[in-house]
Amino acid sequence: MDSEIYLDNNSFIHRLDPRVKIIIFLLTFVAILLFENPLWMLPIMVLILIQLFVSGAVKNLRRIRYILIVLTVSSLILWNLFSTGETQLFWRISLESMLFAIARTMLMVLMISTGMILISSTRNEELINGMIKLGMPYRVGFAISTALRLVPTIASSTVTISQAQRSRGLDLESGSIFERIKKFLPLLVPVFISTIRSTNIFGMALESKGFGAREDRTFYLEFTMGTADYIVLTLSILFVLASIYFAISGYGRIDGLIRF
Repeated sequence: MDSEIYLDNNSFIHRLDPRVKIIIFLLTFVAILLFENPLWMLPIMVLILIQLFVSGAVKNLRRIRYILIVLTVSSLILWNLFSTGETQLFWRISLESMLFAIARTMLMVLMISTGMILISSTRNEELINGMIKLGMPYRVGFAISTALRLVPTIASSTVTISQAQRSRGLDLESGSIFERIKKFLPLLVPVFISTIRSTNIFGMALESKGFGAREDRTFYLEFTMGTADYIVLTLSILFVLASIYFAISGYGRIDGLIRF
């Protein structure tokens, strides 16, 4: 199992300035939060799908497909239970609640997909450096960078520990989905212990090297925005501004929806 999230491709999205990708990531969140009706979310969904396939991030999305399936099913059920409408379909399900549940589920999946595009097409160093260039304090950026580095480390530790347990006769593949989850739970203890131990060592290494002793810092990576960056950024801002205009004008709402 490949524990790395970043995909070393040479796609158009990979070549964009990290600051542009971060701003697009934030603008995408704004755009998909504006509408209740899933039909009005289709344009942003199409754009995100194009980015997924161009960047190759769909490969990483497949790795969490089972989590996405569980989240999708549970979201569709729960939002239908906690909302209702005037047009009854069956039992407690109405047309308005169904549309709202689909929209909220799309919102969740699109947010995850947008984040996956960002971290799949941007190296950790570029991502954090871009955040710092946009005004984020270095200490905060370093904390985020460390957290992102821990993700593949934890994934790699999980794979190593599960393989070691398989070699001792533990069957992790048979049984229902709930039985398999139950078998994986005991593996979390050594994974967390290993992570805490490595984090402690990492903290001592930072202290020994005088982390935070100086406020001013220099960076090896320097970015320069090109023509493509400005064009993409301008189009993204115009798209979000148009979405805000339509949302303020009353479009994208579900008439008759009642949320508890």
